[in-house]
Amino acid sequence: MKLPLSLPSSSLQSFDAVGFGLNTSDVLAVLAHFPISGTKMPIEELAALPGGQTATAMTCVSRLGWAASYVGRFGDDANGRAGRQSLISSGVDVGSCVTVRNTTNALSLVLVDKKTGERTIVWSRHPGLAMGPDDVVASCVQSGRVLLVDGHEPSAARMAARFAREKGIPTVIDVEKVRPGIEDLLSEIDVIITSESFPTALTGERELGQALRKLRSAFAPAMVCATLGAKGSLALVRNTEIRTPGFDVDVVDTTGAGDVFRGGFIGGWLLGKGEATVEEILRYANGVAALSCQRLGARAGIPTAAEVETLLSYGCTPR
Repeated sequence: MKLPLSLPSSSLQSFDAVGFGLNTSDVLAVLAHFPISGTKMPIEELAALPGGQTATAMTCVSRLGWAASYVGRFGDDANGRAGRQSLISSGVDVGSCVTVRNTTNALSLVLVDKKTGERTIVWSRHPGLAMGPDDVVASCVQSGRVLLVDGHEPSAARMAARFAREKGIPTVIDVEKVRPGIEDLLSEIDVIITSESFPTALTGERELGQALRKLRSAFAPAMVCATLGAKGSLALVRNTEIRTPGFDVDVVDTTGAGDVFRGGFIGGWLLGKGEATVEEILRYANGVAALSCQRLGARAGIPTAAEVETLLSYGCTPR
């Protein structure tokens, strides 16, 4: 089945993909197991690495060989400078970003279970980094063939999506939490990609397939999809459910895997030039996300296009 959306010509846009949303500075602590309340335990590995939903997705798009631009805000502290430089070093354009004076960068503390690679995140974001509708510059979010937004600041993301749609640019969202204004934002989105829990949280429908159908009925996207971790993904296009299995890899850390899935989805869509089926694009996205789990942090394990091709061709992890 083909995705019922068209991509603008590459000759008309400066970038293949633009991402509007979060970046973070992640401090990752690898533990033998998740801590029990009231106890003490040693950290087995500690690392400070860049992350954030949209910034990580755009890093993925770039690593897969496409031209990516990130639009967001950084603090003017050392973490903010490092986060900005990490994107530049990965080939992501940051010319539309703003550095906010006297503001610390968004920070996440990530606890990683060494046995399973599963992570738990607590975070802090300075209010000076917040963006509203008036902060969105139309030309910045209209410069790509695809626009990705996250659901952290719904009113600003909605404005970005509106600007994109005015120019015929398809919109994709990475959404994981119900927030005020999220339904208005979803009404402007062509491809809704959610966490496993979001469809039930928003619709009240416990069965995931039915929850996806309610999302489709309410917001009329071309596709709605839920990521399922190691189990892969479940998507709905028109009235057809598409179940895509995950890949069996040696998991070190699942941090950022969902963000990388969105980047992989965009990369697979661009690679297919409008001819790839939804099944092929989702298999590509699942492969990219699986490979990213083999290293610590949101971005260190993001694969190249060649590594993804090896996985898809042989069904095994590149060595």
